[in-house]
Formats: sequence, structure tokens, C-alpha cells
Amino acid sequence: MRFYPRYVGLGVIAVSATLAAQTSQPSAKPPESSSSKHSKSSSARLAADIDSASIANGMYHNRLLGLLCKVPAGWVLRTEEMNAREEPEPHTSEEKSSPQGAQGSTGEGGRVLLAAFSRPPEARGEDVNASIVIAAEKMEAYPGLKEAVQYFGPLTEVAKAQGFAVDEEPYEFSMGTKKVVRGDFHKNVGTRVMRQSTLAFLAQGYAVSITVIGGTEDEVESLVDGLSFGGLK
Repeated sequence: MRFYPRYVGLGVIAVSATLAAQTSQPSAKPPESSSSKHSKSSSARLAADIDSASIANGMYHNRLLGLLCKVPAGWVLRTEEMNAREEPEPHTSEEKSSPQGAQGSTGEGGRVLLAAFSRPPEARGEDVNASIVIAAEKMEAYPGLKEAVQYFGPLTEVAKAQGFAVDEEPYEFSMGTKKVVRGDFHKNVGTRVMRQSTLAFLAQGYAVSITVIGGTEDEVESLVDGLSFGGLK
């Protein structure tokens, strides 16, 4: 079964890839549906819980997800700014259906939990701006979503729309106490190659994606090695 984004703004892969390449696109957030209004109070509480995280000694810790992520020394955090880009704005029906509208938002019920970059996204540089973007989107946005590998359907389509090629089809593996699904991509950016790996899993009613970008395979693997899972709190 294939899944397509119920909300155009889910493209977390496009989010990190766009910012890592030092480009910027306006974001659009779809209007709130009547069904989402009914569950607003409970979803707001869950969103607050999933946002409950801390960064200490270069380590991001999300208690609800039991997720630890090492943030390299000297990196800049842009989490709040990326979520601020999701504020409602007037938009046309054309923007709703355009993949470009996905680049600054994770959609209704979605949150960027961590956005970290080796340098500010607006700062130009010769090398690829390495990055880590962790985001969560409500599973209820995808009726029938049961396995993390299914979530790669829309994620891969967004990646391809942004010029990325698939290196390896999504595959499942164990990362500590958690089973995750990983997909690898690459994109030629001038004389450079942007390498990207996205890991996804389902937890606490959310589809969670962790996207890392680097200029080499070793750099990407080093960022992935900085991820781990512990017990849920």
C-alpha cells in the first residue's frame, strides 16, 4: 500500500536539504480541519510532551521518545525558527498542491523537534552544510499507516522532487532498543555531492523522522552514530 501526504508540508527531507544548501522557500500551512479541532486539546498535550527535550553537554535528549542525539560542538540550533515558519499565512490552492510548499513545514500536527547545522543556513560556504533535522508528524494524518517503512513513500517522493537520487531502498535495522527504517540519498550540488540519510520510526502516535546531511559518507555515518535510544520516560 502506498501513502501520499495528506498535508503537503510534511517533507522533512526537503526541509533539511533546502536549508543545508543555503536556499530558502516560503512555507504554507493548510487550514485546520473540523476533525482536527475536535481533538485539539489532547493533541496539544501530546505535542507539548513530544517537544519536551533538553540539550546538555552537546547531547539532545527527548524523554518521550527515549531518543538521544549528539550535536557536534560549535553547531547552531534553528529549531524554533523552523517551527516559526509554520505559522499560518494566506496561501493559494496552487501553493497547497506544490511540492515547493513542503520545504518549510512539517504540516498540520507536525513539529520540528531538533534542527542543528554546522553553520547558519544563510552562511555561504564551499562545503556542504552538514545538518540534523528531527521531526514528528501525527500518524492520524496517514490512515492505515502501520509500519515506518510505509512512511518512506511520501518522504522519498519529496526527496526525488528536490533532485535527490535513491542510493538504497529503505531497510529496517535495530538501533539499540528501537527498530528503525533507513533510506539513503544523494544530490549533486555544483561540484559537490550532498549525501543524506533519513531514519524513521513510529512512536507515541507519531511518525518520527531523523534526517542527517553531510558532504561525505563518513560524515553522514558519524552523525548517525551519534543517535541512540534508551527507555521511555
